[in-house]
Amino acid sequence: MANRVCSGFMKLAVVFAFIVTVAGGCSSDGDGTPPSSGGSGGSSIGGTSTAAGGNTSASGGTTGSLGTIGAAGNGSAAQAWMSVASSSDGTKLVAVTYHGYIYTSVDSGATWTRRGPLQRWTSVASSLDGTKFFAVTYGGYIYKSVDSGATWNQTATQQNWTSVAASSDGTRLAAVVYGGYIYTSTDSGATWSQSGFQQNWDSVALSSDGTNFVAVTYDSYLYTSGSGWIWTQTGTQQAWTSVASSSDGTKLLAVSGGYPYINPACGYIYTSVDSGATWTQTGTQQAWTSVASSSDGTKLVAVANGACLSGSYDGYIYTSTDSGATWTQATAPRLNWVSVASSSDGMKLVAVDGDYEGHIYTSVDSGATWTQRL
Repeated sequence: MANRVCSGFMKLAVVFAFIVTVAGGCSSDGDGTPPSSGGSGGSSIGGTSTAAGGNTSASGGTTGSLGTIGAAGNGSAAQAWMSVASSSDGTKLVAVTYHGYIYTSVDSGATWTRRGPLQRWTSVASSLDGTKFFAVTYGGYIYKSVDSGATWNQTATQQNWTSVAASSDGTRLAAVVYGGYIYTSTDSGATWSQSGFQQNWDSVALSSDGTNFVAVTYDSYLYTSGSGWIWTQTGTQQAWTSVASSSDGTKLLAVSGGYPYINPACGYIYTSVDSGATWTQTGTQQAWTSVASSSDGTKLVAVANGACLSGSYDGYIYTSTDSGATWTQATAPRLNWVSVASSSDGMKLVAVDGDYEGHIYTSVDSGATWTQRL
């Protein structure tokens, strides 16, 4: 990894090759540096948009709706999707693209509305009721919405943010930085406190009450915390890519691999039933990229790309109904899966394809069948 700023950003490694091919470089500014996000912490998003269906408010205001997009084949918009999150009942969804916009749905993915400013979005999180959404950018800021994504406000400082997680009520938050630190908030993102130590943080998850934390790095270990201040190293050194938690924080799920620039780009699924004190390897060797868990930690879902065994970016979706003891390959198409989210009962799932012309897929039967949505 010669260039840390570009290919070294491991959270988007699985889609980066497509972005570079099209854009011609790591930065849309064309100078090899991250584009300027503008603005200052705590400000509202302003500016205008040429997207069909509406425009944002004048500079200094908050973003509004930028038009509704129907299901695939009816005004669909193929994108290099980066991350997706779901409300508890799976009705309200939020998804982001690496170099694009925020998209929200209030009907389990049947239709989507484009929101927010053009950014290098990397991760999104949702409160239990889907009222509060949080999104982070690489080389930019953290953004929050308290009206299910209708409007967004900028917060925190400019960082290479890679992942964000929220408690059930959206009050307690955790966000991590590639080549930086862990940051926590107890006031829905109004203020943030630096925690942990400098690492290439890749993913973070919280228990429902926001008191149990788990975070992973792409080139190191897993770390757990009962407060967000004192962190304990656990697990083995791996190219960790994603982590998820049950509601009470006792059952954890983590995956490694998924990066075509690491040799080998292969890893396994790991589960813990004691809040991360010990871990059990499960599943098959894959280039795992993202995981999600039901509230009780029984129904799990993991997605992969194909970089591990086939040299392709296309992989499969796998589900488990026994807390990860066994796994079943889903009938979803073989794609460059980069992110997945689950409703609290594990019935409604949503997954995104990180290909340059990727789509969003949903399932209402715990992953048995899948429908292309956007």
